[in-house]
Amino acid sequence: MAADTQFLNDYFGRLETFARPNDAVFEQLAQVRDLWVRSKNAGGKVIFIGNGGSAGIASHLAIDLGKNGHIPAACFNDGAQITCLSNDYGFENWIAHALRIQGKPEDTLVAISSSGGSKNILNAVEQARKMGISVTTCSAMSPENPLRKLGDVNLWADSHAYNIVETVHQFWMMAVIDMIIGKAEYPPN
Repeated sequence: MAADTQFLNDYFGRLETFARPNDAVFEQLAQVRDLWVRSKNAGGKVIFIGNGGSAGIASHLAIDLGKNGHIPAACFNDGAQITCLSNDYGFENWIAHALRIQGKPEDTLVAISSSGGSKNILNAVEQARKMGISVTTCSAMSPENPLRKLGDVNLWADSHAYNIVETVHQFWMMAVIDMIIGKAEYPPN
């Protein structure tokens, strides 16, 4: 039991580090909100992308932003789309081609990658830039990861623990959605 308590104290402490008030993060989250609202007002949408757990987070964020935040949102993680575009263009290029097909300059891309080095995510951000699409990045691990330098807003979690990083990325983006809604507690409908 003592080992469990020690582990959980460390684990919760790591999460608590990211939940503490931090003016720099607050400013970045406000900038993300402004990008999303600007996209909505211009007739665009927010597109979320990620791999693995980050794809799951992307899907959750797109649903909540559209349903509760009333900002059009999409997530590129449909199995048929992934296999079709991967087959035709290669896995490292499928998201860039999905963006080419479905994106427009009024949109905002949210690229979520714990490592910040996933080639398909980096190629999608490059495509977004070519199309004039705003970009928000969520990354972690190395402070020198390539994704961290590519967004209009770059959120970075100083951790190498995937579950901590993914929890923090979701927490930050859900905070932005709740900023748009204007409250943290609201009914599901």
